[in-house]
Amino acid sequence: MNRRHLIAATAAALVAGAMPAAAQTYPARPITMIIPFAAGGPTDVVARIVAEAMSKNLGQTIVIENVAGAGGTTGSTRLTQAAPDGYSIMIGHTGTHAASVALYPNLRYNPVSDFAPIGLVNTNAILITAKKALPANNLAEFVAWLKANERTANNAHAGIGSVSHTTCLLLHAILGVKPQSVPYRGTGPAMNDLVAGQVDYLCDQVVNVAPQVRAGTIKAFAVAQPQRNAALPDIPTTAEAGLPNYQVVVWNAMLAPKGTPEAIVTRLNQALVAALNDDGVKARLAELGADLPTGNLATPAGLRAFLEAEIAKWTPVIKEAGVTASN
Repeated sequence: MNRRHLIAATAAALVAGAMPAAAQTYPARPITMIIPFAAGGPTDVVARIVAEAMSKNLGQTIVIENVAGAGGTTGSTRLTQAAPDGYSIMIGHTGTHAASVALYPNLRYNPVSDFAPIGLVNTNAILITAKKALPANNLAEFVAWLKANERTANNAHAGIGSVSHTTCLLLHAILGVKPQSVPYRGTGPAMNDLVAGQVDYLCDQVVNVAPQVRAGTIKAFAVAQPQRNAALPDIPTTAEAGLPNYQVVVWNAMLAPKGTPEAIVTRLNQALVAALNDDGVKARLAELGADLPTGNLATPAGLRAFLEAEIAKWTPVIKEAGVTASN
């Protein structure tokens, strides 16, 4: 071995020696990914697409575990109790790791300090939808109908603190209405009842509602983002439809328990970034209307700063609505 190769080999050995033994062999067995909502909802759909691609990169299966309840805080709490060894991770979102701070006075975790951020997975616009039998045919007619039927109108959502709950709270605050709230144990069951005509309307992610809109099983009034969504280009934006102050984008993020070794977090982040750069994954997420993270949002440090900013943004919205929940 010549001198150059000896130096390189020695340096590699020193780096390996500085890493925890577990990190050097990670992952050596399947990884559990907690989804804090029922199967079939938007977070679950995105998570399964990304997990499949990450499994190939990591060389180990990622097993999905749906832990629904309390607006996603039950599953989030479960992760904080898991060993910080990289074999338990989760997908959190706007509800579990931002709105939850104001919604749950006795929240059993800190959305920032009790987790090791891995990276942002995606962002997604909110779409205002309704059952087919609703008499309104555009956003202006829906707003007029909602104000006229405030006492009897019912709003389906995936549970207190869920994205479909908090984003409609913002809509209600803007319109000055307080309709009936109909909580479900996930957006999947809520969507099933919307399609069946059992509830009136739902504010939800394009990822979840795009298939139903394309199939014509529900009505779609407007997408709450500055530009039209590529998955549903015929649906106007809220600005185009006459409600420009209703702009809201939600997100999914990957996290591990606090104390997970940095080397393992880095390896998981690498697998996540590789999955999001996979052409097949990008195509599937684009078809659902999901947007991929840009800049440093796909990094652990970027996600931590993002979480802090999101908590600061959603806390006054929730408090102004006067809604709280117990978990």
